[in-house]
Amino acid sequence: MPFVLLSGEKWIKHNGSNFYVDFSQRFKQDQKDAGDGKGTSKVLLDRIAEMESEAQKSFMHRFNIASDLMDQAKDTGELGLAGILVWMRFMATRQLIWNKNYNVKPREISKAQDRLTDLLQNTYTTHPQHRELLRMIMSTVGRGGEGDVGQRIRDEILVIQRNNDCKGGMMEEWHQKLHNNTSPDDVVICQALIDYIKSDFDISIYWKTLAENGITKERLLSYDRAIHSDPSFRRDQKDGLLRDLGHYMRTLKAVHSGADLESAISNCMGYQAEGEGFMVGVQINPVADLPSGFPELLRFILQHVEDRNVEALIEGLLEARQELRPLLLKSSDRLKDLLFLDIALDSTVRTATERAYEELNNAGPEKIMYFITLVLENLALSSDDNEDLIYCLKGWHLAISMCKSQSAHWALYAKSVLDRTRLGLSSKAEWYQRILQPSAEYLGSLLEVDPWAINIFTEEVIRAGSAATLSSLINRLDPVLRETAHLGSWQVISPVEVVGYVDVVEELLAVQNKSYDRPTILVAKSVKGEEEIPDGTVAVLTPDMPDVLSHVSVRARNCKVCFATCFDPKILADLQASKGKLLRLKPSSADVVYSKGNLNFVLFFMH
Repeated sequence: MPFVLLSGEKWIKHNGSNFYVDFSQRFKQDQKDAGDGKGTSKVLLDRIAEMESEAQKSFMHRFNIASDLMDQAKDTGELGLAGILVWMRFMATRQLIWNKNYNVKPREISKAQDRLTDLLQNTYTTHPQHRELLRMIMSTVGRGGEGDVGQRIRDEILVIQRNNDCKGGMMEEWHQKLHNNTSPDDVVICQALIDYIKSDFDISIYWKTLAENGITKERLLSYDRAIHSDPSFRRDQKDGLLRDLGHYMRTLKAVHSGADLESAISNCMGYQAEGEGFMVGVQINPVADLPSGFPELLRFILQHVEDRNVEALIEGLLEARQELRPLLLKSSDRLKDLLFLDIALDSTVRTATERAYEELNNAGPEKIMYFITLVLENLALSSDDNEDLIYCLKGWHLAISMCKSQSAHWALYAKSVLDRTRLGLSSKAEWYQRILQPSAEYLGSLLEVDPWAINIFTEEVIRAGSAATLSSLINRLDPVLRETAHLGSWQVISPVEVVGYVDVVEELLAVQNKSYDRPTILVAKSVKGEEEIPDGTVAVLTPDMPDVLSHVSVRARNCKVCFATCFDPKILADLQASKGKLLRLKPSSADVVYSKGNLNFVLFFMH
């Protein structure tokens, strides 16, 4: 908690800055023991933990420390880079202190970012086997930039205040924060101000935008240069503020949001920001040797990025990624700009597809399969080990062709491709779990990160990418294919052989905090995917179909809990009638055998 002291009429500070008290020790008893660091680059993580008190001072310190540790991370290999990723993601998700009693100029932060992203781009070239991890690290770090780019943050806010007669109140408090410790939160604050002004000065809109992006009143007050006041403007200031804050947003994103689509495109296409009085100008040159027609393609994307009908947009995004791919395999001074653009295009495919979910609710199987090919291609373009994904992509194209020609067995073939795709997604999730989660648990414990953030670390990484979007799409298609191809009764998500007593519940959510005192097989009518699995549960059987990358699916696999969907009402009724009885479940990847007393049911799911 930051604070200052008032003695009579005199303000007392600590070397010109706020005092700071760290209350995190209160929660130390809730932290897990860090363990032995098995499955991690322990020496590197220990070093990160040793340096965290220094890294907390400012982003400049954190990025410079990360740069200093990059050689050690590279030498360690996959687990070393995973350690850097975990650390940077803890930072990006606000699990670590961003600034503690230290003032730093924006240009010093952007210079430190620039140094780190230069090292990451060089490693991307020299260590091609780790490109996926390096992309993920870059997505947690802003682009940065030498000198003038960062300096504009400091200069431009003064011009906004002067031009729009808003030198006091919240704008002055924000100005002080920007001058002394700018951060990615400033992008959100700027957007909140724009939304507030556009809403005809509805203050609830300001707070809504902040809250949706994880910024609370308490967080605003926690900055070394705290923001106490609400914004308050006159109506005659509206047009000028919207214009100037819109321009300022580009400056903020240029430093803090390397993977923002508009900012990434601007950096590759080049732009110029004129100086004004004391404010420095900025000249960003276009990246050389871009493919013919590429600028026009990027302009098309920007023009259609908010379209409700997203099919043409996604096709354009993927075309741009395909055009970029050869350039990403070469070394160049501007490689990081191309990487940030590719990361932004990747992210936009995901958000655009999610916008199409409502449209796909009433779509036929051919349409859903086409969207699956788009998202699968996007995932393959972002993955190092993508051979199986490419085979799946070819399979989906053939399935679409068979569907169009009304082949008698198109649904059966499509289901086989779907199962292979689902298996590929599960394998990818397991790789993430193996590479990232041990580092998240070890480093998170050392840094006293909130336990909930540690526990779901890898899940959140997975769900932030295209794999989760793809999993959702194939989940929509699966029931259609089952019905068309007259397939079997089970979809097994976590095939674990168990013995337990049957309990029947309406919804898993209602019992997620319960602790069973004997091994329990839960038959739950409703499982949405976000629930926890109760302690003592050895199996969850449900007619619902949460996707393979949902929270409950990941939890089931990690905790060795049997988890399966039953599509046959008669079988489900028989299981429900077994409440209180002891059952033995013997699932495989495609069928379930269960027994009670002397009666055996063999339920076979045919491909």
